[in-house]
Amino acid sequence: MAAPAPRILPQGECGLVVELGEAIGDAVNARVHALARAVREELGDRVEEVVPGYRALLVIHDPLRTPRAGLVRRLRALAARVPEQEAPPPPRVVRVPVRYGGAPGPDLEEAARLCGLSAGELVARHTAPVYRVHMLGFTPGFPYLGGLDPRIAVPRLAAPRTRIPAGSVAIGGEQTGIYPVESPGGWRILGRTPLRLFDPSPGAAHPFLLAAGDGLRFVPVDDAAYAEVERAVAAGAFEPEQERPARGGAR
Repeated sequence: MAAPAPRILPQGECGLVVELGEAIGDAVNARVHALARAVREELGDRVEEVVPGYRALLVIHDPLRTPRAGLVRRLRALAARVPEQEAPPPPRVVRVPVRYGGAPGPDLEEAARLCGLSAGELVARHTAPVYRVHMLGFTPGFPYLGGLDPRIAVPRLAAPRTRIPAGSVAIGGEQTGIYPVESPGGWRILGRTPLRLFDPSPGAAHPFLLAAGDGLRFVPVDDAAYAEVERAVAAGAFEPEQERPARGGAR
């Protein structure tokens, strides 16, 4: 299938944004990541950095080394070679334990009321899909996830909180994600995971738990299981469980 022509926009003196679609979805995000791979492979050190987003790719370049006009032509040609495609299966599916409700999830009951569901029904819908990590952003390691059941989309808070604990699992509009570090935020908090999504310590082999393209499944746990995982994470002895991705992609 022929892919829509990209729209290429300047982002300051050193950036170009290659827009590949108008709507957020797995297919356009798969095309963004395919274009990112093509840019890295074919342009190499002629670009400084490549940053995939939901539906667009940011390409950073040094205009003194790589003139903009020529780079725009190359990006347009590369994008034309990247077809529309179904999202491939994620390379891995990480299981994320979550303690829903109570003190870790102060907005669960209100979010359920807004959806016309019980708290248990909302949790069941939230934990049913395998989500796809479309991109990381906002704070280090924050995963923007595709695949939220539209039945449990709820509006952001009218007044954002100034402090949200690290590990908070939340919904904001049609998106769901996890706050990796303590930060402000306006999404509705359903629960919390003891996993450490961002570890900047010098000894950390991998600072980020998740990567764009990964699959993720939320798994409800009780207080005892949460505490057990929390102790193992603190001791550096916890390895998140992974599932074998389903053929044909995340569902």
